[in-house]
Amino acid sequence: MTERTITSSAYNWIDERLGLSELAAFARHKTVPVHSQSFWYYWGGISLFLFLVQCFTGVLLLVYYRPGAEAYESVRQITFVMHFGWLIRSAHAWAANLFIFAILVHMFSVFFMKAYRKPREFGWLSGMVLLGIASVFGFSGYLLPMDELSYFATKVGLQIPVAIPFVGPAIANMLRGGPEVSEFTVQRFFALHVVVLPALFLPLLAFHLWLVQRHGNASPPSEDAKPASERKSIPFMPNFLRKDLAMWLISLNILALLASVFPWALGRQADSLVPAPAGIHPEWYFMSPFEMLKLLGNVLPGEFGEIAGILLFTLGIALWILIPFYDIGKESGQRARAAHYFGLLAVFALLATTVIGYWTIR
Repeated sequence: MTERTITSSAYNWIDERLGLSELAAFARHKTVPVHSQSFWYYWGGISLFLFLVQCFTGVLLLVYYRPGAEAYESVRQITFVMHFGWLIRSAHAWAANLFIFAILVHMFSVFFMKAYRKPREFGWLSGMVLLGIASVFGFSGYLLPMDELSYFATKVGLQIPVAIPFVGPAIANMLRGGPEVSEFTVQRFFALHVVVLPALFLPLLAFHLWLVQRHGNASPPSEDAKPASERKSIPFMPNFLRKDLAMWLISLNILALLASVFPWALGRQADSLVPAPAGIHPEWYFMSPFEMLKLLGNVLPGEFGEIAGILLFTLGIALWILIPFYDIGKESGQRARAAHYFGLLAVFALLATTVIGYWTIR
């Protein structure tokens, strides 16, 4: 029996049980639109790739990390004792930040291409939930080294839920495991980071990817307005997949460069008895709501300003999530223009408050 015969027999045996030929036929018939904005299609794949990198590096870190009172010492050993531990930790941290950045770019590209319209509403809603979980991923993982910067930044970040009326302090105490950030907080954040959030994220990610395959890639309204004869597309397999994998390779090179040239630092061990160092602030993806709270707190006195900031930001998020149920027409009518301007306002507000937040750090 020749090698080709053995391979063919093995493939037929697997195909009979798993239906590989059906998947291959689907991939061959699936097409991707080609137009001036096709570049934005790659950001969903980039987000997926960076998540896979975090899973791989996270499992490696999990082997040596010890939550609780020994958290800092275990991270110190990973960074300075384990062979290439510093590189794995740095790649994990950089991938987390790039992951959230890629999701944001993907979200705004979906918004401005109107890819949330019928029948893709569930794709938009599941993507928004994935972004929320990704943000909690970043917030919970940031504390785990328990160095000085992560400790005080987490204390600052937990001021945001404290400002929620009535239930805010209870939520913050539940997250902290007490009135202050401590080793119990690390244990809770660790359980959240490696068990609870993956259990929520992975099924929702599978559902989101299934929706993308079911409905395909949406074209911008300018392309939909063209006659069918003028629209261009390429096969997903192998044309688009080859380009998608090339973007993965570029992302890997950027990540490797950042992780090796700018390794993620480990500061001094956290000490609750010493004052917070100057310039402590939450991570960049939480800077906008934090700065909004601060700005409204300066305009409106006391807790009223904080409550107003929370309500304003919550209202903005609610309107953003529900946009598919407002902009429901396929034509560029009044609702479409209003949604477009709302998107531009959201981009400006996020960028402006983030820049102001970093500009005013003392």
